[in-house]
Amino acid sequence: MTNDTKSGARPWDGIISDEEKRAYAAAGFGAPTGMGKRPALLIIDVQYRTVGTTPKPFFEAVKEFPTSCGQVGWDAVARIARLVKLFREKGWPILYPYVAPKESFDVGRLAEKVPALMGVAAKGYEFVPDVAPAENDILLPKKHPSAFFGTPLTSYLIDLGVDSLVVTGCTTSGCVRGSVVDGFAYNFHITVPEDAVYDRSRTSHAVNLFDMASKYADVMPTDDVIRTLENLD
Repeated sequence: MTNDTKSGARPWDGIISDEEKRAYAAAGFGAPTGMGKRPALLIIDVQYRTVGTTPKPFFEAVKEFPTSCGQVGWDAVARIARLVKLFREKGWPILYPYVAPKESFDVGRLAEKVPALMGVAAKGYEFVPDVAPAENDILLPKKHPSAFFGTPLTSYLIDLGVDSLVVTGCTTSGCVRGSVVDGFAYNFHITVPEDAVYDRSRTSHAVNLFDMASKYADVMPTDDVIRTLENLD
């Protein structure tokens, strides 16, 4: 089983077939890569636009912001907050790649695919207070899914001596996955807390976690990630 955990149950169980799991195992995918010695926490797009200003079911949340993922986002925020607390206690870097407000000149392929992105109210771009940036955290406005594309993220990570990324936020199938793939390409150790990332689609969430666990990252519950981080030298 890909990136196995103590509990044994995985988010993709019941969605990825046993035959597909066997195929990946037979091909040798899914070995853990472990954590390095200098981790950084990425909190991607945890803004009101992706969760709403208060916890609500999905179809209620999208009435406020059409880009909201609803209750699953707030569930993840609670777990991200635990990681933030630990990283602050350890003095490890926390970086916030976030969606910058859209301007008229931002029209392009993404706006064509998802027109609602262009009309998000200003409140939607505010950070969720439970996990908001503090002094000395690094803010990285971005215009595209990957936190690495068109931003100085790599430069900051090199300057900080980072070798490992714990990637949280949303969406699992979009900005999280894009950032994980690019971080992997830069040879960082990548860890994804499976319950500290979120998506509006349970199926996309599960399939992308499975694929990232198979190829690009160690995927495990937040509890396991915290235990691993606490045991770092």
